[in-house]
Parts: sequence; C-alpha cells; structure tokens
Amino acid sequence: MTVISTLLHLTNYKSPLLQTLVPSVAASFTIQAAFAVPSIIAQSEKFYDFSGSLTYLTVTALSLYLPSLRAKLAATGGIGSLSSFLTSPFAAGGLVSWRSIVLSGAVTIWAVRLGSFLFQRILQDGKDSRFEEIKKSPAHFAGAWTAQATWVSVCLLPVIAVNSIPASAVAATGAVKLTDILGLGLYAGGLLFEVIADRQKSQWAKERKEKVHDEEFLTRGLWSVSRHPNYFGESTLWTGIATTALGVLMSSPVKAAMGLSTPAAAALCFASPAFVTFLLTKVSGVPLSEKKYDKKFGDRKEYQEWKKNTPMYFPKLF
Repeated sequence: MTVISTLLHLTNYKSPLLQTLVPSVAASFTIQAAFAVPSIIAQSEKFYDFSGSLTYLTVTALSLYLPSLRAKLAATGGIGSLSSFLTSPFAAGGLVSWRSIVLSGAVTIWAVRLGSFLFQRILQDGKDSRFEEIKKSPAHFAGAWTAQATWVSVCLLPVIAVNSIPASAVAATGAVKLTDILGLGLYAGGLLFEVIADRQKSQWAKERKEKVHDEEFLTRGLWSVSRHPNYFGESTLWTGIATTALGVLMSSPVKAAMGLSTPAAAALCFASPAFVTFLLTKVSGVPLSEKKYDKKFGDRKEYQEWKKNTPMYFPKLF
C-alpha cells in the first residue's frame, strides 16, 4: 500500500481531473507496453485484443478508486487495510456518484463481452488478418500497441471525467436526468446491436464450415441493413456513455468543482465517440474490411448489388 500512497502523492495535482486522468493514461500505456514487448519479439498478435480489454477494465477501475483513495489519504494519512481499499469507492459518505458506478459498470460489461469474443475468435482462427504484414515490422507493430493505448485513453475520457468529480460536488449531480435516460438507452441499444451482429456473423461462419450454406459473404440479418452493423453499434454505445457523462459534467456546481468550461466539458465527453467513429470508418475497421472484400468479391454481381443497396455504416430504416 506504500507504493500506492507514493503514487497518489506524486500525482496530487490541483485539478481533480488531472489527479485521475494522468495516472489512468499512464496505466493504459504501461499495460500495453508490457504486452507489446513480448508480442513484438514473438511476432504474435494473439494477446492484442485481450490486452485491450484488460486495459479498459484496469483503467476504469483505477479511475473509480483514485478519488476516494485520495480523500481517505488526506483524512487519515493512509489508505488502510486491503478490505477498506477494495470497498472505499462504495463506502458511505457519498464519495462517488451513482453515475460513476453505472458508467464504470457499462464499460466493464462491454470490455468483458468484446474481449472474450475476440480472444476466443483468435484462438479458433490462430491469426488476425489485420496484423499479417505489420507484425513483421517491429516499428509498425509497436505503433499498433501505442494506438491501442491511445484508443483506451481517449475512449474512457468521459468515464474518467465523471469518476474525477470531487466528493464535495457529488451531491450536486442530482437525480436522474433526461441525458441519463437518453445516454443509457443509446448504450444499451448500441451494445445489443453489436452483440447481435457479432453473433449473426459467428453463426453464419459456423454454418458455412458445416456446409449448411455456401454463401461467401454475409448479407442477412443486421448485415442486410448495414455493411458494418457491429461497428455502428460500437459508435452508438460510446455516444450513449458520452451523453450520460455530459449531462452531469455540464451542471454548474460540477464545472466549478472540476475547473471546466462548457466547451471543455463537451470536448471531454464527445472526443470519445468521435475518435471511435473516426478509427472505425477511416482507419482500421471499415477501410480494412472493405478493401479485403472488394479484392475478394469485387467482380461478383451479387456483391456489387449488396454494396449498392446496403449503407456502409448507418443502418437503413426502410
């Protein structure tokens, strides 16, 4: 516990946000570096997605615990026993808001679901086509791990910000707001959309291996209303988290306690879904998939018809 106390002292900035943000970002890059070094040496991408989910879980938990640990350290000069350490964010006294717990739980559910799904997939397939070339170059492969650390850090900004709200301002966050209902609704809808899309594709691939059908690309279910429904679901759920966070961060008492302006609060929240959407539509998700399928099926009439009639990202409603 002495190490934790030392780290708390070293990052004891005046800004409540920086007190939580700096250690959280540092943890993100440290965990990714720990996985990157052996993976680069072995030229293996097996633990890439697993490490990403683990980093999300660790950084989320860290951001949830830090403010209450700092409060306890300031009040008693220490952080106490292991049991008090583990229960500190949930102790009586209003150290964290219910939104902190709900948003941290939302990230946890998403990370466990997606991480286990992707890790199981790579164990079955033995490889990830995204890394076939870049893992041969240490510099390029290192860039992928650095990008993942950045991805975690930016995506978690709204959650880290909400978890950074000082205990003195928690009571001012108020009861349920319209932004809570809208945001959590978007999160639930986006997560459901992503889960269904992933399961439909997994079932389709399983049936293809079992010779149930001979289709070479999936155009059924959610894949008939969007060419990338899983990515759309991903963007939607992070938009939901950002919306819920915005509702509380925009309240005057919280902005004053955090030292945030209205534009800064909005930027902290919506940098997350904006970054996710940019990555998925312009960098790693959609472009790689479209390039792969265009190369493989570009001369097929049925493929061209599917592309023509199915939106790339936002699902068609009619």
